[in-house]
Amino acid sequence: MPTRVNPQSADLSSYSDLVVVYLGMRVNRRYGLRTLLGHGPRIGRSATDQPDGLLAHESMVWSLSPMHVGMCQYWRDLPSLLAWTRSRPHRSWWRNFLRDSGGTDFWHETYRMGGGMEAMFDDVAKPRGFARFAPVHPAQGPMFGSATRAGRPENVAPVLSVEELYATA
Repeated sequence: MPTRVNPQSADLSSYSDLVVVYLGMRVNRRYGLRTLLGHGPRIGRSATDQPDGLLAHESMVWSLSPMHVGMCQYWRDLPSLLAWTRSRPHRSWWRNFLRDSGGTDFWHETYRMGGGMEAMFDDVAKPRGFARFAPVHPAQGPMFGSATRAGRPENVAPVLSVEELYATA
């Protein structure tokens, strides 16, 4: 018996500065499962804490084999997202991951309602998202920080400087 479709749409007129971020982590080596299981619950808890500006957080599974999980986050505006990424615990996670991916890859894509998109692909062997059709360049210089990649006019420093990233722990 056919079922009726109930079409609905979200009214985003009150969210002119909305930012949507898709993130994913894929296991590339067996020990990467430990890395994935270590980061996932902590990221979920940080979303439960409702950082200022986080409107919604949804977890998702991209694939089971290889294990590839992710999330989608909806932020009130880019300044809220940027403030959270520069605070604990995110800043520590990011620093640790960039020093050692732990047998995983990580990527994110950011979309702004007001225009602008940016992406980061760390240790991603198989292109996905924007990297499937757009040129990919080393994340150096202006491509190092997400705010600059997103085309923000003000000077917003990256979560970590190159010097901090490669400083001995």
